[in-house]
Amino acid sequence: MKRTAKLWPWLATICSGLLYAACFAPFNLTWFCWIALTPLMAAIWFSGTESRHRWLRNLLLGYVAGLTFFWIVFSWLTTVTVLGWFVLEFYMAIYFAIWAWFCGLLGPRAGKRQSPLASKWDQMLAQARSTAAPAQSPWTKSTNNLRLAFILAAAWTTLEWLRGWVFSGFGWNGLGVALHDNWPLIQITELTGVAGLSFMIAFANVIVLTTAYRLIVEARTRVMRPHFDFTVTMAAIVGVLVFGLRAPQISPTTKPLRVTAVQSNVPQNQKFDPQFTRKIFDQFRRLSEFALRSNPPPDLLVWPESSMPGPVLADEDSYKFVMDLAASAETDLLLGTIDQENGDVYNAALLVSDGGERVQIYRKVHLVPFGEFVPVRHTVPLLAQIVGDQVPGDFKEGREHTVFTLTNSDVHVAPLICFEDTIGELTRQFVLPNETTPGANLLVDVTNDGWFQRSAGSHQHLANAIFRCVETRRPMIRAANTGVTCFINQFGRVTQMLRDETGSTFTEGVLAGEIKVPTEQELTFYVRHGELFAKMCSAVTAIAMLAIFVLRRKL
Repeated sequence: MKRTAKLWPWLATICSGLLYAACFAPFNLTWFCWIALTPLMAAIWFSGTESRHRWLRNLLLGYVAGLTFFWIVFSWLTTVTVLGWFVLEFYMAIYFAIWAWFCGLLGPRAGKRQSPLASKWDQMLAQARSTAAPAQSPWTKSTNNLRLAFILAAAWTTLEWLRGWVFSGFGWNGLGVALHDNWPLIQITELTGVAGLSFMIAFANVIVLTTAYRLIVEARTRVMRPHFDFTVTMAAIVGVLVFGLRAPQISPTTKPLRVTAVQSNVPQNQKFDPQFTRKIFDQFRRLSEFALRSNPPPDLLVWPESSMPGPVLADEDSYKFVMDLAASAETDLLLGTIDQENGDVYNAALLVSDGGERVQIYRKVHLVPFGEFVPVRHTVPLLAQIVGDQVPGDFKEGREHTVFTLTNSDVHVAPLICFEDTIGELTRQFVLPNETTPGANLLVDVTNDGWFQRSAGSHQHLANAIFRCVETRRPMIRAANTGVTCFINQFGRVTQMLRDETGSTFTEGVLAGEIKVPTEQELTFYVRHGELFAKMCSAVTAIAMLAIFVLRRKL
């Protein structure tokens, strides 16, 4: 029994990591998100009460849960860099550990008078007695549970937000992203961003655990009380659901845009190998000419990231190929390429219009750490030596959120590159109007998910990108070298996806269709204010921590 008592908290934390990871591709058991955090919280609150260093124990419990989750959900990173995967997972698990430590602060503290903030909660967590614990009213525990859920959900949301920008950020697969295929619930992100969904799910996890424990206590004591906290939580979720169901009824005026996205499915080891240059040119010519033969032809043709064997504006063969094709087509061509200037190398996107006479360029603003650059490469030489073979040089980041204007001047394009479609704060900058453009009304992401081979990485990429459409109320075209090429409407629903006869998205082909582009430049609350909800959660978390430490010093 003693051995079981020692093991179950650690098994519970691993279970939390497994449940959380199961919410994402390739498993997509999204409903697990509503209970994923409960085993970890149970381990923190219901074990280790006699531990002399309980705070450290809670940190370790959270760290184990984080490692379990990140090791599984990001296992596809090993197709790119094993070392980068290893380092990244150990770093990101720290956020889980901090949240677990914070959970412990709100739990019972044996041997001391309890603070007003946690006294009723501590009574509920105490060992069940033969009679009910005294309470001033039947609503007292519910009130404290709601307060507890609010503070812990705010803390979770704060840490996810920090993970998205600290050290350049890697905010993939936050708790809210687990609902990527539940289009009614995700509509709230036009107000709060994904942070609002993460808050709601974390809040519900706390209430699930406290309700389950209350039911056990009430069954033992045979004293039932109203569960106001559970009722409020369910009412809030239903409210978010109703809000989402109403969203399509108030959609803005749109106009159709004929688009075609090309997926070349070029293996990563061939993309920049000179012996495959002619093969790549022939492949893009064949697929593009097939798309352009449609009647009427597309208004916009999209090629993926790094589509050409060389930098289009610097490599003579690539430049001639692109301009010759553009001259023969009555359509705009948007493609990803490498750009060079003054010795600096950029990951870029080009829009070629008017038969090649007009070229617009965007240089990627947000680079991928350990993929496109190595953080502190020049200040930590050892790190540069370790990863030097895998990331031999750094890309230079762009400075401007350039918006492309199509020949059809009513359409303004946000040219996102690779992971940029997973960053809400970045995407909204393209949609905000400025002195030179009214702001983008169409999102286009060009990506090269060939790095991930046939792993779940491509589908996780899509799951994270879907929310940009809801946050901005703009449709998206995704053109991948391989992975998932698709069209997404302004409600976050995938309307078309390129697949082969077996249903696989890892194929060569073209995806043609019509995108409904909004003609009215309406801005959502999220576009206007960005991560305001996450920042408010940060303020709540800071105030709560200050209050806890002040109250405990007085005890």
